[in-house]
Amino acid sequence: LVSKNKRKKMKFRPCIDLHAGRVKQIVGSTLSDNKEKKDAVLETNFESEHPSSYFAELYRRDGLTGGHVIMLGPGNTAAAKSALAAYPGGLQVGGGIRADNAREWIEAGASHVIVTSYVFDGPELNYDKLSLLVEAAGGVDKVVLDLSCRKKQSGGEQYFVVTDKWQTFTDVAITPDLLCQLSKYCCEFLIHGVEVEGKRCGILQDLVAYLGQHSPILVTYAGGVQNMDDLELVKKLGNGKVDLTIGSALDCFGGTMSYDQVVSWHTQQQ
Repeated sequence: LVSKNKRKKMKFRPCIDLHAGRVKQIVGSTLSDNKEKKDAVLETNFESEHPSSYFAELYRRDGLTGGHVIMLGPGNTAAAKSALAAYPGGLQVGGGIRADNAREWIEAGASHVIVTSYVFDGPELNYDKLSLLVEAAGGVDKVVLDLSCRKKQSGGEQYFVVTDKWQTFTDVAITPDLLCQLSKYCCEFLIHGVEVEGKRCGILQDLVAYLGQHSPILVTYAGGVQNMDDLELVKKLGNGKVDLTIGSALDCFGGTMSYDQVVSWHTQQQ
């Protein structure tokens, strides 16, 4: 069993999202594996002229730890490894992580591997695959489980984990029992509020509060951040257990929030 993390000071967790080998900010709900539709519906907020290593070096300079590099589809391996090489041990990596490649990414410099789709067989969790992944990565302390989620259109207040670039609902609802059970297999959760991810329309307050109340381990939430007030809101609602990732809203990714101001806020919390 993983030891339960004690309450701690909230952190800003940076990100490097990769699509087709470039650093981009994409509206998450528009991603698709459908080759006929993906180019037509993909909504890109920002594409950087800088390589992935530029952002990794920036985060290293500013002493930001626990950020993540996410590979959104194929063609991102070289860019991801370049980021990890620029900041060894400072970044997590996710996107296509499996038991047969987890060790490779740890050896490439990732502090942790982030996994979602691999540990699902259709709508159900496969605990055998999850155990294999943990072993391959080098233990629970090297694994982050991505439980990014959405509410179903049929209504109800429960959030359900989504896989396959957030397009496919599973039967796995975010519940206290689930969070407790999965905390045996990882040291953190990464949870994108998919409906608001990349839209800069405000965070999912109910989800952040739920995670702050029920998660036995640390959580990083991403999705919908629009201004500095959202940092204070997550700090309040998250009960000291929920960190925050900001992407599209930051000026370094084409938004209006000052990256330097966010880093300053983060530093003041520590």
